[in-house]
Amino acid sequence: MSEASPDAAWLACALAAARPRVVAALLRVFRDLDTAEEAFQEASLRALRTWPRTGPPRDVAAWLILVGRNAALDGRRRVAREAPLPEDGALSELDDAETPLAEAIDAQAYRDDILRLLFICCHPELPATQQVALALRIVSGLPLARIARAFLVSEAAMEQRLTRAKARISRSPVPYGAPGPAERAERLSAVAAMLYLVFNAGYSAATGSERAALCDEAIRLARLLLRLFPTDPEVMGLLALMLLQHARSPARFDPDGEIVLLEDQDRGLWRKPMIAEGLALVDKAMRHRSPGPYQVQAAIAALHARASQPQETDWAGIDALYAALERMQPSPVVTLNRAVATAKVGGPAAGLALVEPLAGPLDGYFHFHGLRGALLMQLGRTADAREAMGRAIALAGTPAEAAHIRRQLDRLTETGP
Repeated sequence: MSEASPDAAWLACALAAARPRVVAALLRVFRDLDTAEEAFQEASLRALRTWPRTGPPRDVAAWLILVGRNAALDGRRRVAREAPLPEDGALSELDDAETPLAEAIDAQAYRDDILRLLFICCHPELPATQQVALALRIVSGLPLARIARAFLVSEAAMEQRLTRAKARISRSPVPYGAPGPAERAERLSAVAAMLYLVFNAGYSAATGSERAALCDEAIRLARLLLRLFPTDPEVMGLLALMLLQHARSPARFDPDGEIVLLEDQDRGLWRKPMIAEGLALVDKAMRHRSPGPYQVQAAIAALHARASQPQETDWAGIDALYAALERMQPSPVVTLNRAVATAKVGGPAAGLALVEPLAGPLDGYFHFHGLRGALLMQLGRTADAREAMGRAIALAGTPAEAAHIRRQLDRLTETGP
């Protein structure tokens, strides 16, 4: 054990980062999603009680798996009136147990546990919405309220949806086995979508530790997926997209935690090795001449990454790529993103012309009102801009998002009505 006591932020980050690996391993042992989740929660509670006194273990995931496994077994023993789990104090003496368990986790049998968990969440018998919700809850550990908000439903409705999904998986003939090559291929697009959702959950998280934990985990899983499908250009595109976006993380927020827009970021802070890897993957994927949505999004991110200064950005190329993405994957959000490029090329009025028709489907979307307010402000329509920005603040998902819009509103106030 380490002599230093971890602080609350470190504890939260460590538990979030370990969650996918721990839940996946516990699922492998108990073959029941509820048991695996409950065992992880019990292990986390014991970590919060013991680590501040004893210091963190050498291998966080191994400790949590061992304690979670024992907790779940103890629950079953209690039903049969057998021996209870040791006292919390005894958990500081796990050194002898941690080492062999850590070695076992790295063995071939455990290496793909998390991917197995992802493929289980993407079970073909589940509707797509249940696949997404289950992966966000089980793999990423997002709070129920946040998942419900993302799907625009109540917490009670989302809880019922997750319960039905788990029950449906349990009733399937081989619910928790590793899918074979054919099944993996069938579920590949769903798993790729899950990974990108995990990445986006991290990218938009409120705290830096949560952002790093989820984004890093999504990238790690995407690397594993690419090992399973080494010639699939869309998997290459997905990993490239994550790398190119995450490379900008050090410049996305100022020291006070305020959002820094892309055009204002210090590009010297961007992670160059990550960008180089992402660009190489984009080029490799494009050589397959089988374009797909992830490759197009990665190509957009690549154009941003290749611009050493904001004024060097190829906005016309980005606009054309978004037009291609609209044809492949029509979506109001894709059109909204294209409007940014269109405004750079043709001016704010051209961008607003794309944005206005999206009012219906995107009325509850923070970024719609934020972009609309910014374009209206550029056009001098101050009153309309103020109204749109007020709506954006009400829909902000994080304090940083709300503060960003408030700063724009303050500038509007300074310039008059």
